[in-house]
Amino acid sequence: MSIRIIITGGTFDKEYDELKGELAFRDTHLPEILRRVRCTVPVELEINQLVDSLEMRQSNRRAILEACSAAPEDQVIVTHGTDTMTETACLLGRAELPKTVVLTGAMIPYAFPGSDAVFNLGCAITACSILRRGVYITMNGRVFAWDEVRKDAERGVFVYSGSSEGEPRGPERKAGQR
Repeated sequence: MSIRIIITGGTFDKEYDELKGELAFRDTHLPEILRRVRCTVPVELEINQLVDSLEMRQSNRRAILEACSAAPEDQVIVTHGTDTMTETACLLGRAELPKTVVLTGAMIPYAFPGSDAVFNLGCAITACSILRRGVYITMNGRVFAWDEVRKDAERGVFVYSGSSEGEPRGPERKAGQR
């Protein structure tokens, strides 16, 4: 059984364009990352789009939903920009796909020292392998159900929604347990 990784861009895949003096997309880093970490989980890569999440529109989100729905695998990871990741997770969660879908991203591009991309991808692969059907976000070593998460932009981390301190609203439970 393999995991499909649907690549959508975001900080994860950005690089510094020295000619323009800005962050931009050239290609995905996922094949390099998977080789570097010696991942033994069978993975299928699919580039859906390479876009900054602040530029993502409903048509982009629908393309992600269509790709998740069409994937022959029951386990799907979506790499995504962190600024609007929760919006895409909401669309996917409401679609109630009969799959396990995990969204992840990075606060610092993979190509930069100190990036969290490899850590977050590893967490997503593990989470996708063990969680029951549903839509989740994994960032900062935590797994969140799609409807219980928000990005704390001031601290640069994802936290449980409804809480200023990032703690669960009720007793902490494993993602997916209702």
